[in-house]
Amino acid sequence: MIVLFVIVLFAIGVTAFVSFSPQFGQKPEGADLERVKQSDHYGEGGFENLIETSMDIKLSKIPGMLLAFLSPPKGKNPSKPLPTDWEEGNETHVDSLSYITWYGHSAVMLEIDGKTIFIDPMLGASSAPVGFMTQRFGYEEPINFEELPHIDAIIISHDHYDHLDHESILKLKDKTDHFFTALGVGSHLKSWGVPAENITELDWWQNADFNGLTFTAAPSRHFSGRAINDRNKTQWASWVIQGKKDNIYFSGDGGYGTHFKEIGEKLGPFDFAMIECGQYNEDWAAIHMMPEESVQAGIDVKGKTLMPIHWGAFDLAPHVWQDPILRFTKKAIEEQVSYVTPVIGGRFAVGADLPLEKWWE
Repeated sequence: MIVLFVIVLFAIGVTAFVSFSPQFGQKPEGADLERVKQSDHYGEGGFENLIETSMDIKLSKIPGMLLAFLSPPKGKNPSKPLPTDWEEGNETHVDSLSYITWYGHSAVMLEIDGKTIFIDPMLGASSAPVGFMTQRFGYEEPINFEELPHIDAIIISHDHYDHLDHESILKLKDKTDHFFTALGVGSHLKSWGVPAENITELDWWQNADFNGLTFTAAPSRHFSGRAINDRNKTQWASWVIQGKKDNIYFSGDGGYGTHFKEIGEKLGPFDFAMIECGQYNEDWAAIHMMPEESVQAGIDVKGKTLMPIHWGAFDLAPHVWQDPILRFTKKAIEEQVSYVTPVIGGRFAVGADLPLEKWWE
C-alpha cells in the first residue's frame, strides 16, 4: 500500500507539473484545433509525415542506448568553453548583401533586405522543461539578450525545446514585430503572451508576404510535442525566406527523404542553405539525418553554399560533440560542395564571405 501510495502521489505530481508549468506551452484546442485539423497533413492521431516515419525503438536496443548515455565516450562534451566572436563582421553592412549570425545549435539571425529575421531563437541555458537537464555548452562569451537588436520577425520550425524556448520567447516577444510558425505552434506563443494578431501559422507549401520578403513553410520529416499528451498535435516544417536577391533555406529538424528534392525543384535553387547536422543516431535516423545525409540534402535542395546547424550547443545524442562537423566537412569536400563553418557569434555575408575556421579544434 505504501508503494502504491508513492506511485500515485508521484503520478499526481508529474501531471500537475506538466499541467500548470508554463514552459510546456499549450497544444491547439477549440477553434485552433478545428483550424489545424483542416490541413491535408493532419490525420487521426495528429500531423503526419509525407513518408512513413517510425519512431519506435526495439526493446532489445534500449539497454545499449541507456549504456551509451550513462557511459559517454571521451570528448562527448567540450573540455572548455567554446570560442565566440559576437563582434566579428558587425561593423560592415552592404545593402545588397544578406548576413548570417549563428548562435549555436539551430538559432540563426538572418539580415536580409534591411530586415532582421531570427530563426529558432533558442537562447536559453537548457533545452528541456527543467533546467538541470541538457545544459548548453559553455561559451567564452555568453549570449546577451540585452544586446540583441529589434527583430522584424521570428520563425519557429517546430515546438521541441531545443527550438522553441519559453525563456527566450518571453525575453524576445516585446522586441519582435511578428512570429511565423508551422500550424498549431502559435498556441504555445499565445499562452506565453504573444498577441494572436502577431502570429502567422503556415501549412506546408503555404507562403506569406512580409515587408517585401516571402516566407514559405515546406515539409520536413520529424515530429512534435512538449508534454505527455501532445505528440504531433502541432506541425513541423522547414522554411524558405526569399528576398529581392537572395533565396535562403532552413531545414529545421528531420530525417532524410525525397522531400528535399521536391523543395529544391519547387522553391530552389538557394543561395544559402542551413541543414540539420547533429544529435543523430542510427536508432532514430528517420527523424534526424546522419551528417553524410545532411550534405546530400543540401545538394538535393540545390543549395549553393551549405551551413551545418543543430550542433555546437547541446548534448542530445551519444556521439562525440565534434563528430557532426568532422563528418559533414569530410563529405562536403568529397562532393565538392561549398560550405561554411562560422564561429559562434561571427557575422558573415552570404555569397561574399566563406568562413572556414576550424574553431572546434
